[in-house]
Amino acid sequence: MTRTMTKHIKTGQNLSRRTFLKASASTAALMSAIGTQFPFGVHVAEAAGPEVTKAVLGYIALMDASALVIAKEKGLFAKHGMPDVEVAKQASWGATRDNLVLGSESNGIDGAHILTPMPYLISTGKVTQNNVPTPMYLMARLNLDAQAISVANEYKDLKVTADASPLKAAFAAKRAAGKEVKVAMTFPGGTHDLWIRYWLAAGGIDPDKDVSTIVVPPPQMVANMKVGNMDAFCVGEPWNEQLVNQGIGFTACSTGEVWAKHPEKALGMRAAWVDKYPNAARAVMMAVMEAQQWCDKPENREEMSAIVGKRQWFNVPVVDIIGRAKGDINYGNGRVEKGTKQFMKFWQDHASYPFKSHDAWFVTEDIRWGKFEPTTDVKALVDKVNREDLWRDAAKALGVAAADIPASASRGKETFFDGKIFDPENPAAYLKSLSIKRIEV
Repeated sequence: MTRTMTKHIKTGQNLSRRTFLKASASTAALMSAIGTQFPFGVHVAEAAGPEVTKAVLGYIALMDASALVIAKEKGLFAKHGMPDVEVAKQASWGATRDNLVLGSESNGIDGAHILTPMPYLISTGKVTQNNVPTPMYLMARLNLDAQAISVANEYKDLKVTADASPLKAAFAAKRAAGKEVKVAMTFPGGTHDLWIRYWLAAGGIDPDKDVSTIVVPPPQMVANMKVGNMDAFCVGEPWNEQLVNQGIGFTACSTGEVWAKHPEKALGMRAAWVDKYPNAARAVMMAVMEAQQWCDKPENREEMSAIVGKRQWFNVPVVDIIGRAKGDINYGNGRVEKGTKQFMKFWQDHASYPFKSHDAWFVTEDIRWGKFEPTTDVKALVDKVNREDLWRDAAKALGVAAADIPASASRGKETFFDGKIFDPENPAAYLKSLSIKRIEV
C-alpha cells in the first residue's frame, strides 16, 4: 500500500477517483520495478535466486549420469528455480569436450556429467583444438566406484581378476603371431583410461608398448567387442553387465576392487558460466545433490534403473542395469557374487563431495602417462579447477547434515589393491614407486 493511500485511510478522508488512480499507478510502478529487479519474485530474490532459469548439461549413457536424469525427471531443477534446464545426450566424451568449448550461447553446453580429469585437460588446453584452454570448474563428484574392466571370451579360461598378469603371456603370444592386441577406453587421460592403464601396469603389461590403446564411446563398447575389435575394455555400467548378459565377454574386476571407494564422474561446468550466474550454478548443484541422495537409497534403485533405461535416456533394458546397481555381479566366467560393495555410491561415503586429494591423484596419473608435464604444479592446478567451496555453499543452502560435509578437502592417503600408496602431499613419491610410467622421477 502506498504512502498516499495510507494517509487517506488513516485520516478517514474519502478517496477521490483521481487520487485512487494516482495511487494505483504508483503501486503498479513499484511492483513493476520489483519485478524487473527480482524476476523470480521477492521471496526468491531474498534467497538470492538464480539469475537465469536455463542451463544445458550434457551426459553420456552411463549409470553415473543418473543424478542428472533423476533431477530432470523428478522436477528437482524446477524446484530449485531452474525449470528450463536441459539434459542433453552426447555422442562421446570428445563431443562433450567440443560442446563445452562452444558453450550454450554457441549451441554447445554449459556443463556436463564428465570424466573427472576432463575439466583439468580442457582447462589447460591439453585436449582442445589448437590447445586453446577453456577454463572449467569441477563442481561436485557424481559417484564413487562401479566401473569395470571386461575381457573378451577368448581369455575366459585364464584366471583374470584385478590381477591382470595372466594376460601378459597371452597378449605376448598374440602379438608374436602378428596380431594386434587392442584395449579400449573412452577418452585419453580420462578415468577409464587411467583405470585400465593402472590395471595393466600392475600386472606387468605396459599399456603403451605391449598393447594398442583405442578410444571407443561407452555405448559402442559391447558392439565392438562382439565383432572382435578389442581384447579388453574399461567402461562404466550398464555396458559391462550387458556384455555378460549377451555372452560376449566377461568382467575381470570392478574398479572398486582396484581402488575401494574411488572417485569417478564429476559435474563440470564452464567457469565463465558459473562466474556469470553464481546463484544459478548453486541451484543446479542443489538439484543434482538432492537427486544423488534419492539415487543412493536402496529402495529407489529399481525405479532409478527403470527411468534411466528409457528410450530417451539410455535405451537399455532394465535387466542390463539392475543387477550391478544393487551390487549383484555375474562376472561372466563362472564367478557370481551377490550383495557386494561394488555398487555405485551416489551420496554415501561423501560420494558427492569433490575431494581435492582425489583430483590430485588424477592429475598425477596423467603426469605418469605423459598427458601433463612432469613440472606441473599439481596443487596449484587442483586449486584452480576444483570448487569444493561452491559445493559446501550449495550443501549449506540445501540443509545437508554436518556429518555429510567433510571437515577437510583431503581424504588422506589412498591405498590400491597392489599395495601402492598415494599421498596427496607427496605425488612425486607415488610416481617414483611405480615401475611402468612415461616419465623419470
